[in-house]
Amino acid sequence: MRTRLAEIQALEVELHHPGVRCSVARLQQLLHKDFHEVGRSGRAYDRETIIRFLGEQKAPPSVASDEFSLAQLAPDVVLLTYRSAHQKPDGTLENHTLRSSVWVRVAESWQLRYHQGTPAAFPW
Repeated sequence: MRTRLAEIQALEVELHHPGVRCSVARLQQLLHKDFHEVGRSGRAYDRETIIRFLGEQKAPPSVASDEFSLAQLAPDVVLLTYRSAHQKPDGTLENHTLRSSVWVRVAESWQLRYHQGTPAAFPW
């Protein structure tokens, strides 16, 4: 299970990386065709909206994340949970968020099927 956690965590963190956020082709590989997100704001987003939004970002915020945990939901379905925050240039963190992602194996690769961000009750 540790190997799977490392694999899924790497894919999730790849979505935080500014270079990936600008690559529409990579986003299309990582996001399932039926991808759905409920953002930190409480708004719902579909795949096309997220791909367009992330692809248009010129200077996405730096993201700090930790406390990754993985739960097997079915043979080819896992739930990844973790904490994240935006890291300001001075190193301080803001927008602390609890995150949940459902990843599904499609053929030989993992794709993000569902993602939700919930504002954390307090910073860590």
